[in-house]
Amino acid sequence: MELSYILNELAEERDDYFRAIAPPIVQTSNFAFKTVDQMRKAFEDEYSTWLYSRGLNPTVEILRKKLAALDKSEDCLVFNSGAAAIFAAVLANVKSGDHILSVKNPYTWAKKMFEEILPRFQVSHTYIDGTDLDNFKNGIQANTSVIYLESPNSWTYELQDLEGVAALAKANGIITIIDNSHCTPLYQQPFAMGIDLVLQSATKYISGHSDVVAGVLSGSKSMIERIFNSEYMNIGSGIQPFNAWLLIRGLRTLDARLERIERTMLQVLPFLQNHPRIDRVIYPLDPSFPQYTLAKKQMSGAGGLLTFSIMAKECHTIETFCNSLKHVLMAVSWGGHESLIIPKCAGMKPENFDAANPEHRLLRFYVGLESADYLIQDLEQAFLAIHHLS
Repeated sequence: MELSYILNELAEERDDYFRAIAPPIVQTSNFAFKTVDQMRKAFEDEYSTWLYSRGLNPTVEILRKKLAALDKSEDCLVFNSGAAAIFAAVLANVKSGDHILSVKNPYTWAKKMFEEILPRFQVSHTYIDGTDLDNFKNGIQANTSVIYLESPNSWTYELQDLEGVAALAKANGIITIIDNSHCTPLYQQPFAMGIDLVLQSATKYISGHSDVVAGVLSGSKSMIERIFNSEYMNIGSGIQPFNAWLLIRGLRTLDARLERIERTMLQVLPFLQNHPRIDRVIYPLDPSFPQYTLAKKQMSGAGGLLTFSIMAKECHTIETFCNSLKHVLMAVSWGGHESLIIPKCAGMKPENFDAANPEHRLLRFYVGLESADYLIQDLEQAFLAIHHLS
């Protein structure tokens, strides 16, 4: 299916809504029936009709079809956050006494789920270094029901061999789940490599405007229907029609934005690599990246995220650099129109900063839609602000 068709036409039955170019926001909580029998059938199978917008909604339906097609999956659900998509995907595939094998340092709210919520129900977990397939082989237990992946992860971009992990999991009857937020379906296709469930934060590139919080979960029709009839409906975490409409709007320019962002990134990257105050730059599709060969195999692009390390002996130096930026905003997330930066030291007390720990000196930088020169000038003046600091 052509990308242009998915983004601009798929699921848009314009004759059904006055031939409008933009689909309508069906802002309704529920739907009326003409007969008791019609209502009875809706109660019996809410996954197949309109009954109550906590379940299905016409505006959301357009978005679901587009996102499933982008993932090359059979179906998908759209949640009101990426964390909700993670929660439903994992919860649907574990029971008391099960074990989860996860890559180390997953997204914060996946980590909290593994460490604080699921243990209440006797679900255990193990973290492993996912860069080595043997660690998955050695980490599987008799009660392992889920392997949780994040490739690349969102700070240092470690990858997993998705085909290798998928084959191993299938041989052991284990469900694989991946957070594909970094790449989006345009730059990585986990289903083609055998992964069972693919999720992403639509807050990021799908939205593209930093005005929606949402999550996507894609999979087989049978799996998605099962999750819909249980976790999705019970938790009540489905996206609202207006936000679904905003995501449809964001999809129109997804490929154009990603192309622009990556082109700018490849101009900013050498500036950072060659700057005397930087001792490390991490970008998955740069030949210096330790897993570059695997990245080239699995990913067709890397988007706008990179991480760099400033040579600094004090936390104050990194803080001064970030505080001096005039146009790059300090904020979490990525994928919007605006360039962003977040220093690792923001997550710790200054007295705990250890310059000898490379992780403490990391800054994650997202390149948005500004011009390369504009961003480089801003970075350069912030570096000048710390030229006298150690």
